[in-house]
Amino acid sequence: MTVIIRDPLWNNIRVDGYALRLVDTRVFQRLRYVRQLGWAYLVYPGATHARFEHALGAYHLAGVALRLLEERGALAEVDPVESAIVRAAALLHDVGHYPFSHALEEIGAPHHEEVARPLITTGEVGDVLAEIAPDAPERVLAMIRGTSTSPLQGLVSGSLDLDKIEYLKRDTLMCGVPYGTIDADRLINSLTVVADPQTGALRIGVLEKGLSALESLLFAKYQMYRNVYWHHAVRSATAMYKRLVDEALATAALDVRELARLTDEALLHTLEQRAPSPMLDALRNRRLFKRAFECPAAELEEDVGEWMAADRARAVEVENALAMECGLAPGELLLDYPEKTQMLGLDIPVVRRTGEVMQLTSAGLKGAIHLPQMSQQLYRSARWLRVFVARPVELTAERVLAVARAG
Repeated sequence: MTVIIRDPLWNNIRVDGYALRLVDTRVFQRLRYVRQLGWAYLVYPGATHARFEHALGAYHLAGVALRLLEERGALAEVDPVESAIVRAAALLHDVGHYPFSHALEEIGAPHHEEVARPLITTGEVGDVLAEIAPDAPERVLAMIRGTSTSPLQGLVSGSLDLDKIEYLKRDTLMCGVPYGTIDADRLINSLTVVADPQTGALRIGVLEKGLSALESLLFAKYQMYRNVYWHHAVRSATAMYKRLVDEALATAALDVRELARLTDEALLHTLEQRAPSPMLDALRNRRLFKRAFECPAAELEEDVGEWMAADRARAVEVENALAMECGLAPGELLLDYPEKTQMLGLDIPVVRRTGEVMQLTSAGLKGAIHLPQMSQQLYRSARWLRVFVARPVELTAERVLAVARAG
């Protein structure tokens, strides 16, 4: 049995009976209540979409990509079971996400892909996956974590995986912004299966004609990080949320093992019951901390401030010390430097028009924009070091930069 799900981005998403059984599990249904963009809805009111519809969209794109590859004969040497693994992995790739998405990983909570292990390999989901093959649960998990040896690994986790295409397209639609424009059709139609020029192993590659579409993916991701994901008000709300959960964990009001079972609203309700605070009330009512300082990463020396994301305990200690200097109470001053990420990590075979296969890596590719170098430059202009405060204070740039460099 196949059902049709109406979707504002992809119109009709066809979900077969097998996938529908995965969708109907408690693990997957929870994603209806985990916002895709965390606190971004406080800035972009339309950004209330959930990981549920994003996961369905990724499943849809996996089906589209696999059909195109099949039509071209690119899957002739690939085990047919791998296609079923890809579809399942695309559908389930976000089941381990915490409430409000990635924020809690920034305070040291286990990565959502690790949290997904018991959710995928045991229980309802594990039982359904085992019908594909006895080892399917582990194979699906490996594909989600990017450790699979499958030739199709790159469709689920890689340089231009379908997840990136889906969330950028969906996020720009739901936020009502023009920044995430991607030539998705061209990009998906340019995917192929090719022998790696270094190892000879089959893997996902891209035809040279798709390089311009790959550039559109890079620019879209940069624009969305600069204008949506790392918007100063979104980061203020995220910093407040991280501090609230961090303190609840430190005082045993929350157990980290609870987090992956809670939804957005369930977590806020739990905090209200177990660890009520003025900051929680302020966050609930969008009384966000204001910027007292900000500086783009492009103006900082390499590695300055990275300790803020790597050493959470130290970051909180420094926040409290700076707050005291400024006449604020602990928790009324928050440091924010988004966790280091790659704007576009590249390691993918490119099939030139001559038929030659070349590896697109950090060294770039002759005859094309130097995407790796450009992605690094764009990343450093999108990422900002900020200090947020509950009340106006005097805080000099020299003092903040001295603290950042002291790491």
